[in-house]
Amino acid sequence: MNASDAYCRQKAAPPGSNLYYALLMAPPARRAAAYALHALCQEIAEVKDKVHEPSVASAKLAWWRTEIASLCAGQPTHPASKALSPHLEKTGINEAALLQLVDGAEMDIEQMRYLDLPALDRYCRLNGGRPAILAAHLYGFSDPQTPPRAEALGQAIALARTVANVGADARRGYIYFPVDELQRFDVTAAAIQNGGYSGQFKSLMRYQTQRAREQLQAAHAALPTVDRRRQRALLALARLHLALLDEIERSQFEILHQRIDLTPLRKLWIAWRTR
Repeated sequence: MNASDAYCRQKAAPPGSNLYYALLMAPPARRAAAYALHALCQEIAEVKDKVHEPSVASAKLAWWRTEIASLCAGQPTHPASKALSPHLEKTGINEAALLQLVDGAEMDIEQMRYLDLPALDRYCRLNGGRPAILAAHLYGFSDPQTPPRAEALGQAIALARTVANVGADARRGYIYFPVDELQRFDVTAAAIQNGGYSGQFKSLMRYQTQRAREQLQAAHAALPTVDRRRQRALLALARLHLALLDEIERSQFEILHQRIDLTPLRKLWIAWRTR
């Protein structure tokens, strides 16, 4: 394993993370490529967390646009780009598809609230669906419906993350639940940021959790049978998020002050059993 590959493995899937266990299910011949892709996704997505000045964050994302162009021209400079470079030609991943990762990160920098479900869906599509399409190309497929079905599954995973991370996101100023739904359940953004566990908040969480669960279940079932073995890592990631939603519900949605997670052994068991 060279330095770039080792960097990507640690960056994309540190031990204990959901991706750590999900990517164990990736086709062995594609696993290094998967680590590289997810490391690139992570590097771009975390700009908003590492850089707090919007103009600096925008400049950093502009750098990533240039780096992606260099990657696709065969001249990468970043460790994640270097690790991904050898795999691009054989997977059909192109510059336009990779640039959508930056589009998703820009949306996260520019927007901290989402007015309605269509706006949230667009966020989840850019930040979950588009990376899942890239992963589907890396893993390989026979059915032409696999990439769009993978996109739907990635979008559902991103929606589940808005539920799982609601407390941590709120502490950083982000409320992903649609504004019109907050109003419908009589929950203010300030109440979430202050960690208030009202009856209204728990009703809101029950609604958000059930919607994410239904989308995950439907998208998981819809992935074409012929490609499920090759797409097992993506399916495992979905199953891990389904189990996490169950755990959050079991906690009575007390997630604003603590991080709820699955045990490492349970994660391994869920990923291994995924079909």
